[in-house]
Amino acid sequence: MRPALLREAVGETLRETRTEQGRTLREVSADARVSLGYLSEVERGQKEASSELLASICESLGVPLSSVLRTVSDKVANTEPVKKLTITPKPLDTQAYAA
Repeated sequence: MRPALLREAVGETLRETRTEQGRTLREVSADARVSLGYLSEVERGQKEASSELLASICESLGVPLSSVLRTVSDKVANTEPVKKLTITPKPLDTQAYAA
């Protein structure tokens, strides 16, 4: 699995939020004062949304920007390769316990 692109995770999260609310692209784009085509491209992960635009879309959806970013962070983290850490135990210092 390849790591998720940030713009794709943002778009997917916004689309999921919008569809869960039963709202159309047209409704959200009008509320957010963003063109329908541009919002569609953002949701499909084809365009990067500026922070101002993202805040406007979140406000239109009635969700905190921090909540969207947290969800995006989780999605990206779930696609990142996990590196195994090897922990080598240190030998027990028996001198420290001798008294």
